[in-house]
This record gives sequence, C-alpha cells and structure tokens, in this order.
Amino acid sequence: MSIHKSGGLLSSPNLRSLSHVNGALGTSALASLVSLLLLLVPGSKGFAQRRELVVPQTYEAFFADSEIVIDGKGDEQGWEKTPFSDKFIDIEGEITPQFETRMKMLWDEHYLYFYAEMEEPHVWGTLKQRDTVIFYNNDFEIFIDPDGDTHEYYEFEMNALNTVWDLLLVKPYRNGGSVLDHWNINGLKTAVHIDGSLNDASDEDRGWSVEIAMPWDVLSEASHMPVPPEGKFWRVNFSRVNWDHDLKDGRYSRKKDEDGNFAPEYNWVWSAQQVVNMHEPERWGYVYFKPQGEVSTFEIPEAEVVKWRLYAIYRELIRDNGSLTEQIRQGKSKLPALWVDGSEVAVAIEFHHGGWNLVATDPSGQGVHMIQNDGKYRFK
Repeated sequence: MSIHKSGGLLSSPNLRSLSHVNGALGTSALASLVSLLLLLVPGSKGFAQRRELVVPQTYEAFFADSEIVIDGKGDEQGWEKTPFSDKFIDIEGEITPQFETRMKMLWDEHYLYFYAEMEEPHVWGTLKQRDTVIFYNNDFEIFIDPDGDTHEYYEFEMNALNTVWDLLLVKPYRNGGSVLDHWNINGLKTAVHIDGSLNDASDEDRGWSVEIAMPWDVLSEASHMPVPPEGKFWRVNFSRVNWDHDLKDGRYSRKKDEDGNFAPEYNWVWSAQQVVNMHEPERWGYVYFKPQGEVSTFEIPEAEVVKWRLYAIYRELIRDNGSLTEQIRQGKSKLPALWVDGSEVAVAIEFHHGGWNLVATDPSGQGVHMIQNDGKYRFK
C-alpha cells in the first residue's frame, strides 16, 4: 500500500466563526454565510481552483401522535401542526421555480410519512403502469440514503395518476451501480389529491398534492441501524420534474421543439444539488427524526463538513476516469488539504491492489473519514 499525502491548501478561514460551542454547525448561521465558504486549491495541479461549499437543507421530522389517513389531502391534525419545508429551488440552486413546491414529514412506529403540495395550472398524467419511467410525466420524487454512505439508496417517483416507481440503487450511476427495478416497497400507501381537474385542458387548475406512507420494515433493508431512527438523521432529498406541455385533441403530452425533440424538463428540488444530477447523494439534505419531547434544534455535525469537502475532492479525482489519480500516484500532482474550524485536516490517498481510498482524520481525533474509489463512504 502506498500513501500520498496532501500538498495544496483547501482554505476556509471563516468556518470558525460559524461553529457553536458544542462543535456542531448551526444551519441558519451557515446559510447566511454560504458565499464566504469557498474551497480554494492553489498549487494543486489538476484540481479546480475555486469551489463553493453549499450547505444542504435540514428538516426535523416529528412523531405523528395521531392517525394519518393516506388520502392525498394532508388535513389531519398531525399534518396541520407540522411545518412545511422551505420552498423548492432549481436543482442547480440558482433559479426560483415557476411553480411552488413544499413538503412535510412525520413518522411513527410503523411508517415514515410524506406530504407535498405542488402548484400546477395544468395537472396531467399518462403513465399508468407501475415501475415505468414516471419522470416522463410531471412527477414528485423522493431519494433516501439511510446511512449516508452514498450506496444502497432508495428512489421513489409518482405522478398525478398515483402511478409509482420504486427502486433500489446499489451505487450511484457514476460508480457503475446497478438498479434493482424489481425491488418494491411492500406495504406502501400512496394517494393523490387534485385541486382542480385531471387531464382536462378546458380549465386551469391550482395544483396537486401527494401523501405517502413507507413502512419501516422495508426502509430498514439499507439502513444498517435500528428503525425508526429516533434521534438520528438520514440523508434525503426531494425532486419535482416538470415539463412544458403540448395539447393535441385535448390530450396532454411533453412539449417538442420544431425538430421533434422533447423540450428539456425542469428539475426543482428541496436541497440544491448544484448539478443536474440527483444521484450524488453526498449533496442531499438532512432529515432528523426528532424524539418526542425534545426541545433543542437539530444542527449538522461538524464532521459532516469534512465529509462534504472530501467528496468535493473525490468528484475531482473521478471526473477524468483516473488520469488525475494516476498523476498523484506518480507524484506529478498533489492532493489539497482541508481547513475546518481553523485547523488543517490532512488528506491522503492510499493506493492498494484493489484501487484506492481517499482519507482524512476527523478534527476530533475520534476517527477517520474514508471514501473508497467506488464512492462508498466509511467512518472508522
């Protein structure tokens, strides 16, 4: 095993001012200073010179202390007192979507619940077969990585006809991951409510809402931890795919340009990905399963900042199919270092017969962050 250590500098001198006494990072403080958090890599040949650190969204999912009826309306007492998320943003985080989207979450001993409302003047859908490619219609999507290692994560999609597509991804597509399309969320409950009319071009609608209950028994398959994960957080994101539409003989379809090609879709998400790709799970938001009676507010652990930055380096390493990694192995390029809370965190790459590992010691000294060459994250 050969080890190559960092040589450049990954600087963020403002991070210290955002740290709380308990070592965690407050989301509101981070969000207000996102523009100050830059990853600078001078002198590290082959690496991007400037990369912005974007703070993922957070949401506290409360315990449902009364029955939730899955009818698409979200009018139960439990939902009424549950706050909505922030409004969805364009997937790259730069554009305000044309139509508003918000979601809520709850949980109990048996299910994880979701409710979302979507503004939409023309509610339509054509796909009726389960596990077809639902995002060819306007849809609502959920992505869940229970243990945050970017592998073995769930994807769920549904359209206004209440047709669903549920699948398990072994790895992200960038890592050659296979898709288990036959995997189903057994016991899944879903419903759609149309605020207007469905597939009726003669009027203008107000929108549609979805309500979903996923059994913990199924979600536990990739959680590698007890469920419900009370007092823990999962990495989660939501996406809404929306298409401009054509009308022919009163029937809706995806809009095409004059050359007969489909116009590009809109991708609106809860936590910005920065790229048009939902399959970079390290960028997803944080959902904290708040214990009953807990008063304190969830804060993203400082260790997660090291993880975000390590993945930024990882994405650089794999972007050119291994060329940069080989330069490092030959000593022709160097890895950047990380600065967290005013302290340098050394980064190293370990080469072995099966590939390589990107590693960084946690500032607490309590463990090591590791990303394998196939993208899987471990903390040991």
